Amino acid sequence: MIRYVLTRLALLVLGLAAASAIIFLTLRVLPGDVAQVIAGTGGTPEQVRAVREGLGLNRPLFEQYADWMGGVLTGDLGTSHLSGTPVAEELAEKAQVTVPLGLLALVIALAVAVPFGVLSAVRRRHADGQAIGFVAQSLAAVPVVWAGMMLVVVFAVWLGWLPVQGFPTRTGWATPGRALESLILPAVTIGVVEGAMLLRFVRSATLSASGADFVRTAAAKGLTRTQALLRHGLPSVGLSIVTVLGLQVAGIIVGAVVIEQVFNLPGIGRMLVSDVGTRDLAKVQGELLALTGFVLVVGFFVDLVHRVIDPRQREDER
Repeated sequence: MIRYVLTRLALLVLGLAAASAIIFLTLRVLPGDVAQVIAGTGGTPEQVRAVREGLGLNRPLFEQYADWMGGVLTGDLGTSHLSGTPVAEELAEKAQVTVPLGLLALVIALAVAVPFGVLSAVRRRHADGQAIGFVAQSLAAVPVVWAGMMLVVVFAVWLGWLPVQGFPTRTGWATPGRALESLILPAVTIGVVEGAMLLRFVRSATLSASGADFVRTAAAKGLTRTQALLRHGLPSVGLSIVTVLGLQVAGIIVGAVVIEQVFNLPGIGRMLVSDVGTRDLAKVQGELLALTGFVLVVGFFVDLVHRVIDPRQREDER
């Protein structure tokens, strides 16, 4: 187990290193110039050149990358070229919106996918099971933006139950009721769409487990097919769900980037889109590296949990 953990840690570090290089180089080939943005539309070539020299953007790319990674290793993701504020501080502030939004969306996705996915598989020959599958297929094809706007129209505009947009930035989580209320519609939007995608996987895994030998053996000993599946097949379904959780987290992060624009939430996704528009490379590369690192770390822990709860993987080492 220790050898496996060390191997996964090494792969995690290599993945982060590769991601940092790709992010850095990709941002440098994009059109636009942050020096021109700072100098303004009326800036002369000499002024733009002076800004570039002041920011160190005229140095070789290898030196810029080495300086950036040296700061990352000490917890410094850089400083915004436009505002002059540390990127790590802004990320920590915006994470107070994005992290709760993502966690709430993940809980909703699991609450939708697991029970309805199992029910759809168990009742696959009945009208209700087929209806669940049809609804899941339909919801999985719905764009997140359209789903968010429809929820706003129904629950915010027509019914007036929830706020249309925004987050209590002044009070934040000091007023948890208002903060949570502002995240319900965005989280439901992401959670339902991601949950519909996961539901199809749960249904497929449940159907696969229902045909396993141990389920048939349990049924032969006196249990009904459904009882055998629920008692002995669901643990293997749980292993499958754990396996895809890393992908679901990545999908939720992508959904958060879009939904924060729709619901005007001051989170990491909205900040990232704004910084890309202003060509604030220092912030963009720090934000992308933080998001990439988060996804890789989640995948690392998913692998560990899968290894702990699946005895077959431990037997392979013997």
